[in-house]
Amino acid sequence: MSLDGKIATRSGDSRISSRDDLKTLHRLRSQHDAVMIGIRTELLDNPLLTVRFLKGKDPIRLIIDSLARTPLDAKILKSGHSRVIIAVSRKASPSKINSLKQAGATIIQCGSSMVNLKTLLRTLYRRGVESIILEGGGTLNWSMLNDGLVDEVHVTVSPKILGGKDATTLVEGLGVPTISRAIQLQLSRVYRKGNEITLQYKVTRNE
Repeated sequence: MSLDGKIATRSGDSRISSRDDLKTLHRLRSQHDAVMIGIRTELLDNPLLTVRFLKGKDPIRLIIDSLARTPLDAKILKSGHSRVIIAVSRKASPSKINSLKQAGATIIQCGSSMVNLKTLLRTLYRRGVESIILEGGGTLNWSMLNDGLVDEVHVTVSPKILGGKDATTLVEGLGVPTISRAIQLQLSRVYRKGNEITLQYKVTRNE
């Protein structure tokens, strides 16, 4: 994120990370069973979510997409790398679901109008997915934290200030009403690479 807590500009540009930080991110990807993003990140960035910059195993690629809006020409479906799972709600169009299946995606349906994240993670665990790296955006970050589904938070602070009330912040969503109900973290590691600082926290309390 930028120094002022943004993970994308007001136009959606999210290319904040340096090459060194990208290497760290891709190393983390290679150490987890799956990498998770939300549909907004998919639509804005059209990412591959593979491991590059170093040798390592590609994780399962997981999109939280309640209404099955993932484009059929998305890189994630065309790349032919690791398996793609798209989590949808029961509100998603059956024809869109069928098209995504034909494009090679595995569909997990859980939740009425929105994906139920707790149910999804239980389903994934039963299928052998024991660790997930979550790569936002801000709304999904909030939902996962608010549901008590995050164990650790890794944040690299980039020496940039983006500004803008419409720029995406690290965690968005509804947020807590009072400071006393904040999600509590414990700092476990700090390290510096060049002009960036990475902070690693354990989540200790979620009310």
